[in-house]
Amino acid sequence: MRIVVLVKSVPAARAFGDDGALRRGGPGWLNEADEYAVDQALRVARRRRDVQITAVTMGPSPAAGALRRALVLGADDAVHVRDERLRGCDALATARVLAAAAGRLGFDLVLCGTASADSGMGAVPAMVAEFLGVPALCFADTLRVRERRVEIGRDDGGGLEAFAAALPAVVSVTERCGEPGQRAWAASADAAHKLVRTWALDDLGVAAGEVGRRAATTEVRAVTSCADGRAHLLLAGDPAVAATRLADFLAERQFL
Repeated sequence: MRIVVLVKSVPAARAFGDDGALRRGGPGWLNEADEYAVDQALRVARRRRDVQITAVTMGPSPAAGALRRALVLGADDAVHVRDERLRGCDALATARVLAAAAGRLGFDLVLCGTASADSGMGAVPAMVAEFLGVPALCFADTLRVRERRVEIGRDDGGGLEAFAAALPAVVSVTERCGEPGQRAWAASADAAHKLVRTWALDDLGVAAGEVGRRAATTEVRAVTSCADGRAHLLLAGDPAVAATRLADFLAERQFL
């Protein structure tokens, strides 16, 4: 079974270097939600003997740090899609490139986190599935991979609901699926010897016109305050009721 885990490098005060070791400062931090995806892939591998886990990211050179962290967590190898023409691309272009990478690798299951820490964007998993022409099961709180299908559980506040899809499929997992296990120091040393391939758009058969700077056309020119100059309350009334409504709102959107 081939599992492709899509990971993202996000800015942080701490970062992992090319050797997988923790550094202070700089980019290259593995998106926290994607750590859960790598861990879930590893759990599948522990129950089977034929699993190959490949971490895939796209971005400039510092993004390799996130890949090294994924390798420390248990991925077998990695692919770094790096191309200057990808600078400034949007979610749709990102999904197109990641889908092309997964398609070139070949896959039975694509795993990823629900959203990125820097933008909160959670649309990419479904877009990747659309480009690949496979089912998408998003916001998985539990995950079980069988021989020819994948099953997830999702708790939207009204109890755990079960969903299933035939493989191949794309699944995004939440932090509720289980805390990633701690890796031994030796895992960092082993990760330094794992294969990291670098691909460009030409390797994926993606035309530059399908991505690139056309996606970076949104520009903020000015920000003005409200016309009346006053702050607006989103919730008012009894504090307990307001707090409950706010908590429900955040829980529905997987922020709690």
